[in-house]
Amino acid sequence: MSSEHTMLLLPVAVSMALLLVGAVAATKTTTHLKFYMHDIVTAVPSSPATAVRVARAATPLPLEPAVRFGDVFVIDDALTEGPNATSPAVGTAQGYYMYASRTDAALMLSVNMVFTAGPHNGSTIAVLGRDAILDPVRELPVVGGTGVFRGATGYGLLRTYLINGTTFNAVLQVDMYVHARV
Repeated sequence: MSSEHTMLLLPVAVSMALLLVGAVAATKTTTHLKFYMHDIVTAVPSSPATAVRVARAATPLPLEPAVRFGDVFVIDDALTEGPNATSPAVGTAQGYYMYASRTDAALMLSVNMVFTAGPHNGSTIAVLGRDAILDPVRELPVVGGTGVFRGATGYGLLRTYLINGTTFNAVLQVDMYVHARV
């Protein structure tokens, strides 16, 4: 094939490749998931701890003395359909969070939502971002996933549903908006 023919076919090949990429991208759908995350910092008779402090910093925050910049927790929190701990399980939130601000109660959260029941069983959603825990609604980015959520993007909205001021055990309402190919 001569270089003239190659030059003539190149625009056709590029156009077809772009059409193919567009067709593949068009198959992405948005899935809304709602569940509750149970972060148990202090074990109670009804539940063992699911958030374990692995590093404790020296200096408390000015307005939140129970919180220390640099505290790190590893988590394996239950995910349930409803806010009650006895609600049907949908999975676990596995990862870590650390207090990453010297001035306010803000976490750097890195977590995999591991689904163990229902239509998403065996799939995961990866979340990584800043969680300003005193804000009524926090938005965190979805940075990936596996299974039906392979290559996912999107975001999660976190709301504190319940927090115990003595034990610091909390229940979070999580609304995930996940864009993935089906």
